[in-house]
Amino acid sequence: MGFEPTAKGLKVPCSATELPARARSVADETAAESRAHTIAAMGDSSDQIRIGRAAEMMGVTVDTVRRWADEGRLQVVRSAGGQRLVPIEEVARLIGDRRRASTDRPIVAQSARNRFAGIVTRIEKDRVAAVVEVLAGPHRMVSLMTAEAVDEMGLKIGDEAICVVKATNVIVEIPSPREIRG
Repeated sequence: MGFEPTAKGLKVPCSATELPARARSVADETAAESRAHTIAAMGDSSDQIRIGRAAEMMGVTVDTVRRWADEGRLQVVRSAGGQRLVPIEEVARLIGDRRRASTDRPIVAQSARNRFAGIVTRIEKDRVAAVVEVLAGPHRMVSLMTAEAVDEMGLKIGDEAICVVKATNVIVEIPSPREIRG
């Protein structure tokens, strides 16, 4: 099959499957160069995933990912073979955006009965984990959580907090009898 030269480049056959993505037209070649520049700027291909995997990670369909790409909501690049690839940073960004935009309904009831209202008295945080201590009446509650959870909740020393305790094992002990002094 031959291609006829035109003022804008090559005349493209009707079916896009009849030729590779790079040979469609001069305009497409310019777009391909732009995509190649974008790919180079985004790092190697190990930082990119196929759109099917991206859709799976975000809990949407491949068609939704394509639509988001067409709308400019999600950046999609093409491999040298024309496959659509999504930079992993884009997937992480969109998942974060969707999580922050979700409007969780307030909890009106739950099965956990051990709820201790108190005041945050200590926060020790590193890059990954955090220790949060809450003084709830006579009880000192200590929670191990992610540093990200502390940041997302905006916890600070002195804040009010409710500790919810739901244990899978409960051990009951009986103390020794008290001495009777006579």
